Amino acid sequence: MAFDLVFFGGTGDLTWRKLMPALFQAWRHGTLPPDGRILAVARDDRDDKAYRSWLQHRLQEANTAKRPSDAEEFARFSQAIGYLRMDLSQPADYQRLQAWLNQRQADTVVMYLATSPHLFPVICEQLGAAGLNHERVRVVLEKPLGHDLASAQAINRVVSSVFTERQALRIDHYLGKPSVQNLMALRFGNVLFEPLWRRESIANIQITLAESLGVGTRGDFYDRTGALRDMVQNHALQLLTMMAMEPPSSADADAIRDEKLKVLRSLKPFDLASVARDVVRAQYRGGTLAGEVVKGYLDEDKVPADSRTETFVALKCEVQNWRWAGVPFYLRTGKRLAQRHSEIVVNFRPTPHPIFPGSGQPNKLVIKLQPDDGLQLHLMAARGSVNGVFHPSGQEVLAPVSLDLDFDKTFGTERVGGYERLLLDALAGRLNLFVRSDEQEQAWRWVEPVLDAWQRDHTTLRTYTAGTWGPPAASALVARDGFAWAEEA
Repeated sequence: MAFDLVFFGGTGDLTWRKLMPALFQAWRHGTLPPDGRILAVARDDRDDKAYRSWLQHRLQEANTAKRPSDAEEFARFSQAIGYLRMDLSQPADYQRLQAWLNQRQADTVVMYLATSPHLFPVICEQLGAAGLNHERVRVVLEKPLGHDLASAQAINRVVSSVFTERQALRIDHYLGKPSVQNLMALRFGNVLFEPLWRRESIANIQITLAESLGVGTRGDFYDRTGALRDMVQNHALQLLTMMAMEPPSSADADAIRDEKLKVLRSLKPFDLASVARDVVRAQYRGGTLAGEVVKGYLDEDKVPADSRTETFVALKCEVQNWRWAGVPFYLRTGKRLAQRHSEIVVNFRPTPHPIFPGSGQPNKLVIKLQPDDGLQLHLMAARGSVNGVFHPSGQEVLAPVSLDLDFDKTFGTERVGGYERLLLDALAGRLNLFVRSDEQEQAWRWVEPVLDAWQRDHTTLRTYTAGTWGPPAASALVARDGFAWAEEA
């Protein structure tokens, strides 16, 4: 398949930290179609050779591959990479882009908008005016798509006036993670869990997306965004939908996305009272992390000294349908937490009538997302005697054991990452892992009452020490229902 892949924002952090390394990995894995061209678009004045040299140094800085690359290997990969200087508001520059594309007729053209979202409408309108929206063209839209419901709808209106829904791919890189892919396989490729995947058997579900890093050099961006917009509205809610959705009628993209949309529409809406009761927001202050003293959020570069932007959110939500009624879903995300650690924990209900001595722990399923991918099933097993002594009752004593599936050990150490998978899907036109506009708008519709409540409330921004798991109020949120976060259980 001959393809042309164009990165708007070709010198931005996302392109050199995530997208180009992902393409390099696909090329090394032999999964990137061989007859392809990659074009980086930006305002800087440089040529192909200068861009390749710049990119090589950047990739060395961003290198997260388990097998380091060498100069010869990168040189062979980079032969497919070109550079075009463009002012995104100038129609004449899109004519130059069209001339570059017209050097051949590629089977597929993918326009990847790795820019600030406020440029999405301008780019899409200019692409349409230049005739670069024909049926062989797809456009990939990065998050965050808008700042609230109204801005997201405004962007979607422009996008839909230029491209069809099947041409517009809204990307959420968490959906490309191997563990997330295995959520579908776990639920709908096996009969084992489906009878248990409901309120009669599950006590609660916890989704944690924890980062140990602070905002770094992105203080100005992050202060306009915050944890709710940056992580909950997209990543966390997409994971929730995959956990809670009904089995789709097929593996077709729209069949899957229809079921995810039903979950979003079934989420119990927030009001002022439930925001105050069920949502915790906080901001990190200085502390110690991995033996290093780190700054508080207000001391970070490009962060206003009086900022009230949240760097941590924990909330309780409920899916109001027959399968999930009464089961709390706890979502949690934050920066400068104790460790980089993302997982989904399904806590099952305890046995209805214990017959063994002691209090056995309820079963739980842990889906590990990062830094490692895998599944753990925690069970109880008889441990027999302790130091040769049996329990006075003569009955077996239970002890926790786990069945552990490490995806790296099972499937190999250099597996397909999230962006690598999604870039290949974008080239192939596979839409299953991309978010549809009605999904995205419904997610904004659900979080907007929280944003509105925070806008009115200037008192309940808590703080937490860097290197901890967040404010005590987050633990209290779960403890109120008789539960605990996984690391506290």
